[in-house]
Amino acid sequence: MEMQQFYYDNKIVKNFLYATMLWGVVGMLVGLLLAFMFLFPNLTDGISWLSFGRLRPLHTNAVIFAFVGNAIFAGVYYSTQRLLKARMFSDVLSKINFWGWQLIIVGAAITLPLGFTSSKEYAELEWPFDIAIALVWVVFGANLIGTMFKRRQRHLYVAIWFYIATFVTVAVLHIFNNLELPVTALKSYSVYAGVQDALVQWWYGHNAVAFFLTTPFLGLMYYFVPKAANRPVYSYRLSIVHFWSLIFIYIWAGPHHLLYTALPEWAQSLGTTFSIMLLMPSWGGMINGLLTLRGAWDKVRVDPVLKFMVVAITGYGMATFEGPMLSLKNVNAIAHFTDWIIAHVHVGALAWNGFLTFGMIYYLVPKLFKTKLYSLGLANLHFWIGTLGIIMYALPMYVAGFTQASMWKQFNPDGTLVYGNFLETVSEIIPMYWMRAIGGTLYIIGMLILVYNIVVTIAKGSKVEDELAEAAALQRVSKKRVAGEGWHTWLERKPIKLTIYATIAILIGGLVQIVPTIMVKSNIPTISSVQPYTPLELEGRDIYIREGCVGCHSQMIRPFRSEVERYGEYSKAGEFVYDRPFLWGSKRTGPDLHRIGGKYNDNWHFNHMYDPQSTSSGSIMPAYKWLINNKLDKSNTEAKLEAMVALGVPYTEQDIANAQQQMLEQGTQIEKNLYSDPDFAKAYENSKKNAGADFVEMKNREIVALIAYLQRLGTDIKVETTEQTTAQN
Repeated sequence: MEMQQFYYDNKIVKNFLYATMLWGVVGMLVGLLLAFMFLFPNLTDGISWLSFGRLRPLHTNAVIFAFVGNAIFAGVYYSTQRLLKARMFSDVLSKINFWGWQLIIVGAAITLPLGFTSSKEYAELEWPFDIAIALVWVVFGANLIGTMFKRRQRHLYVAIWFYIATFVTVAVLHIFNNLELPVTALKSYSVYAGVQDALVQWWYGHNAVAFFLTTPFLGLMYYFVPKAANRPVYSYRLSIVHFWSLIFIYIWAGPHHLLYTALPEWAQSLGTTFSIMLLMPSWGGMINGLLTLRGAWDKVRVDPVLKFMVVAITGYGMATFEGPMLSLKNVNAIAHFTDWIIAHVHVGALAWNGFLTFGMIYYLVPKLFKTKLYSLGLANLHFWIGTLGIIMYALPMYVAGFTQASMWKQFNPDGTLVYGNFLETVSEIIPMYWMRAIGGTLYIIGMLILVYNIVVTIAKGSKVEDELAEAAALQRVSKKRVAGEGWHTWLERKPIKLTIYATIAILIGGLVQIVPTIMVKSNIPTISSVQPYTPLELEGRDIYIREGCVGCHSQMIRPFRSEVERYGEYSKAGEFVYDRPFLWGSKRTGPDLHRIGGKYNDNWHFNHMYDPQSTSSGSIMPAYKWLINNKLDKSNTEAKLEAMVALGVPYTEQDIANAQQQMLEQGTQIEKNLYSDPDFAKAYENSKKNAGADFVEMKNREIVALIAYLQRLGTDIKVETTEQTTAQN
């Protein structure tokens, strides 16, 4: 049998490992800053690009796509070459993958703090970056699949299956969720509206967790755990069941993020059903990973690589038990919008993704640099500090979530809310926020220990070079199944068929859920009184999106007595038909805003944005003083209205032609309302004198547009109360 020599590309793995550590530190430091902002809300007072609303998406994107994303590429590029006994298909594609991904990350780090965001969870980047991500992802996929064609190993190992499913599904999710109509170079509107946008977004959002944070890491688990333990994977049959059941079921589960919302009931029920089913394949994978270590527990006790991996797999099991539990309606009614969800997300992120990445780094760096790890003691210290950090982060957030849910739902004997003031809940959980900040600090200290340990290891190692390998050329065999060959064994030597079948498996659930919601109009009933936003309200909504207000405030009142009593009539699907994108929110750090319109006067909103504590004692909302000073940019208003018309919003040509005049009239009225406060009038007149020629009239400032939007929220439908009906009769 002819043996062929070739070289593994280790340099691309090294580059991705460097990027993983760099962006990991950056993303975690931003997260720690955000944690302290809950305790010191004006920590970055007056600096718009360091405000909580703008930094939050930077944190999530940095840890998901920069830290975890680079770790995925590092692990995939290392393991794929060795599993297929071939160098990556193209060194050029590898380099495009690396540098393209880093440029996207840098672009995100610049644009998100500047307020350029679509506001969609885990998909906040604007349309040019969406296109760039798609292109780089296709490059990655082409490199992966191309390597399969030049492989010297006939059968595709289980890790490769998960890599294939990751590539295909992330591509589908990313493209369909980010269909948008550009307005300017960094502004677009989603082609979906309201309920449809919510369904597509959480079809994407949940499965971004599934197919970016889970399936590639399961592939890495199937490769690195057996390698580090020097044990075969526990069960080949279980890995087959795990793979196919997981990718088929996962794609259906997105609607469990939208229980008790305006989403059609049938879609909510589908999401719940498949979420419960998801427990079985998820735990099948966890069991397969942990039992791979059977007979190697003595090694686990002393090897920090395996310690990290054991806790990672355990964290995966905990998160994938909790996910189906949270999809039960009675549990979701308690947990949704609370800090319970923050705890749930971070158990998965810090333990599963973080610890598996750390274990992989400690395993790979000594091999790549042909040396021993500088300090096993430091690696073990990192493990224990990191584990303590996870516990001190997660447990207080669970307590905070239970506290919030309990306080929000309590009633007095006379039927009134026990805690009618939302801020009473906020004050109660501040100690838990302190604990979270301490836990996050410990976790980052562990990360810095890793960086130091790895830097010293690299310094005493040798230069990374391409690694010489040898394997027999792949011999041609029949395309048909040979005698005694199982169906799946046959499929494992057919990368194209495997890719096609995986694609079909993930498309079924998406099509069943999304097509009826988008194509069947009766699924989203309309309300005749609901009208498009005025030009000034539309500009105000864009400012609301820019400032990341949706990160702390929901716009979705669920049909619970406690929520209706606190906020007003529950939200209807037809109220959101002109909302592009939807803004239902994921967490309530502050109260729901869907019925905020008309609840307070314009002066209250002005003062609330200038100094939140002046109107709401004990508030942890930061000040947004720049909105009072910034001139409203009206230069793109007509283009925004035209884009909305192209998407089906019924603005007339006259509406567009008169947009500037309409904004001036509505802004002038709000300015008059603000003048009703003598203190405002005095301060405003003084500002005129001080500003001189640079003075901008209040009616032309951003705050006025934002007030216009807030005063519109929830006012399109009129709900008669029992008292009103009785009085009329």
